[in-house]
Amino acid sequence: MSSNVVIVYHSGYGHTAKIAEAVAAASGATLLAIDAEGQLPDGGWDVLDKASTIVFGTPTYMGNVSWQFKRFADASSAVWAKQGWKDKMAAAFTNSASVAGDKQTTLYTLFTLAQQHGMLWAGTGLMPSNAKTSTRDDINYLSSFVGLATASPSDASIDEIPAGDLATARLFGARLRELTARIA
Repeated sequence: MSSNVVIVYHSGYGHTAKIAEAVAAASGATLLAIDAEGQLPDGGWDVLDKASTIVFGTPTYMGNVSWQFKRFADASSAVWAKQGWKDKMAAAFTNSASVAGDKQTTLYTLFTLAQQHGMLWAGTGLMPSNAKTSTRDDINYLSSFVGLATASPSDASIDEIPAGDLATARLFGARLRELTARIA
């Protein structure tokens, strides 16, 4: 079954790719990786053109998107000039090594990109795990609403991403699948 959801993302060390895969597993999304030079694969712009929902994913480096993702975002100005993504749904996620790590700045950058394109925005729709009994393996432990925020310790392998973050990513993906079905 083909998907109307496309996840366009950059991953520097593999952690963001693992989150992208978890979101895709629940949303049925097509994964579209931005390479180390900030380029989409051949035909990537066409894939995005046909999507109903575009999910932006990037690590948070130095308080914002990776330069590779920024190169992609800047290149999307050609789409913006034609209003090619207007009224498509957008959502976003980011991962960094620190629990806070200024991830909200990255998510707001992605939100602004979507708004400049005239896109509709979908947040996580998830309640936070913010009680004294909450643990790192709970759903939405990082309490992000505007987009999915995850954290992988700097010395953690991709197989050591907290289970709660991966579960939150899958719930976010399921929400995107449901919302996309409503608008498609």
